[in-house]
Amino acid sequence: MASLNTLRTKFGIVLSIIIALALLAFILSLKTEMGFSGNDPRVGVIDGEKIHYSEYYDQYEQIKAQSGAQESDEQQSAMLANAAWQALIGKYVLEPGFDKMGLRVTEPERLSMVSGQHPSQAFYNAFADPRTGEYNVAAVGQFLAQAETNAQAQQAWAQLNEQARLEREIAKYLGLIKGGVYVNALEVANGVNAANNTYSGKWAGKKYSAVPDSLIQVKSGDIKAYYNSHKDMFKQTPSRTLSYVVFEVTPTDDDMLALEKSVAEVGAQFAATEELKSFVRANRNGKIADTYVSAAQLSEDEAKALLAGETYGPVLKNNEWTMSRALDSKMVPDSVGVRHIVLPYAQEALADSLLTVIKGGADFAQLASQYSVYEATAANGGEVGVVPFSAFTGEFVAALANAKRGDVVKVASGDAIQLMQVYRANKPSKHMQVATITYPVEASAATRRNAHNLAGTFSVNAKGSVEAFNNAASEAAVTPRVASLAQGERTIRGLEDSREVARWAYGAKTGDLSEIFTVGNDYVVATLTEIDDNEYTPVDKVAAQVRAQVLRDKKYDYIVKDLAGSTLAEQAASLGFRGRRFRRRDFRCLLRERPGRRAPSGRRHRFDDRERRPFGSGEGACRGFMSSRWMTSRLRTSRLPRARRCVRRPWPRAWHSNSRCRPSSRWPTSRICAANISKPRIKNTI
Repeated sequence: MASLNTLRTKFGIVLSIIIALALLAFILSLKTEMGFSGNDPRVGVIDGEKIHYSEYYDQYEQIKAQSGAQESDEQQSAMLANAAWQALIGKYVLEPGFDKMGLRVTEPERLSMVSGQHPSQAFYNAFADPRTGEYNVAAVGQFLAQAETNAQAQQAWAQLNEQARLEREIAKYLGLIKGGVYVNALEVANGVNAANNTYSGKWAGKKYSAVPDSLIQVKSGDIKAYYNSHKDMFKQTPSRTLSYVVFEVTPTDDDMLALEKSVAEVGAQFAATEELKSFVRANRNGKIADTYVSAAQLSEDEAKALLAGETYGPVLKNNEWTMSRALDSKMVPDSVGVRHIVLPYAQEALADSLLTVIKGGADFAQLASQYSVYEATAANGGEVGVVPFSAFTGEFVAALANAKRGDVVKVASGDAIQLMQVYRANKPSKHMQVATITYPVEASAATRRNAHNLAGTFSVNAKGSVEAFNNAASEAAVTPRVASLAQGERTIRGLEDSREVARWAYGAKTGDLSEIFTVGNDYVVATLTEIDDNEYTPVDKVAAQVRAQVLRDKKYDYIVKDLAGSTLAEQAASLGFRGRRFRRRDFRCLLRERPGRRAPSGRRHRFDDRERRPFGSGEGACRGFMSSRWMTSRLRTSRLPRARRCVRRPWPRAWHSNSRCRPSSRWPTSRICAANISKPRIKNTI
């Protein structure tokens, strides 16, 4: 005990310093590992350049401000995030590349974009007239005048010019690419020959399925060899695999009864109140309609109650308790036909003058064409058309409620003044402004608390391993679901509002258990089961696919080994197949294969001729497939010797698609074919 006290006394300070240094070293190691620099974490890498959160956030906010978009939902947030990353890719990839190529936007080009001579989407979004939809050069001048004394406006102008410059450079680059893609004279000549030449001959073949699988041995070494020689076929995107459970929060019978009782109490107060507008506005589930509707636009029961001055409901419809009353009613036409003249809000004097002139007998359509700033209707004399009265709101309802045919009214709404002429008004009928209170059927706070407690208990039991996760799921009577997140995906398919779950998965390690996420109305707990950052899909995951291809390759070798004879008839006999004829076949319905490589098998086709007669119909017609590397290389020269051996595995990728080449149901599998081609016949089709 004395030794311990002495140690504490003499070496306490030294030990404290050592512990502090160890903790500091541990924190610094985590800092480096996690990509943090101060309080600015790394969120991505573009072409070797590290992108930190502050840079990404500034770009995100800039795009948000320029576009005027709001993060109203997950989809909108994803669009803003994607736009921010695209802008950063432009900065670190496109701009340096354009500099190396010598692509530039000159000052005259920039000025032509500002003036609208060469349209720019960036300038258009900022300075388009919202009423006419046209680019407003005057607005540019006003903005520049303001920017002379406003540093923030100057910065915005610089950003706008930078965005327009990049758009122009991209357009130039795409123009270069487009200019370099064309069909040369040799390709045209080959296409004409392919369309005009036809061929006749015989063919023979054997199905791969005719060779029993038991005769072919596929070893693990064969699978690995094929995988290594065809690795490009198995490229993949990095991904995360997770297993998750959902604790659904649904209302219980007690919740339903409690809600029904509460709704009944509110319904009684709703029916008895004399201050209906105040009562509805005070209720968080209340709503007062902006429009007046006719009885035909309501359900039969609701229309009957409201027309009689009674309260409708409370009734349970579409998983909601609903009650309504008529707040106001008017005798108005079901629909009205109107013309209008739209003027800026500041031109009220002009509006009054036009109103006086129109009431004096002036031609409304002519004045609309001359003065209205809304070009969509101005060209038609201000014609809006026949509009249901229920489509009008606010000031328009008050102005048009008592209007008759021939009346002209002035309506100031928003940032415009409208002169509206009524040229048609149907017979008036009763329209009502409806006040409604709705209560969705949802779980109570106690039910949500119980579901969260179940999720908490599950989280405790599920820690440690995937096996523990699955066992805990069995005890909690929930079913684990498996999801895969490819790099760049922001949500989990089939799981609403799952952005937070996806964000957790990208930062977690294999075996980690998540917190309890609120997803929609439910709770979700997940565990990360696999991190796959491999460039290629592992061989064990594609072994079955590879084995099927290797088996087919070996069957090809097996068939070719037994092929014998110097004539087509002899080769057909060795295949156990009687030779068949094909006649007047277009080259586009024959195989083309590059010499020196085997074509992938497994594709199924049949052919039609120009008279649309099935390739497999008639005496001696070819009902299957024809394939030969040697044969097809000779088809182009039209110098094919008769009765030569021409055998090759079918189905090259360079198959010409044609309306006369359709999948065949008669031959469900591919085959080895030998063919005998006669001298081609020339057709004059052009």
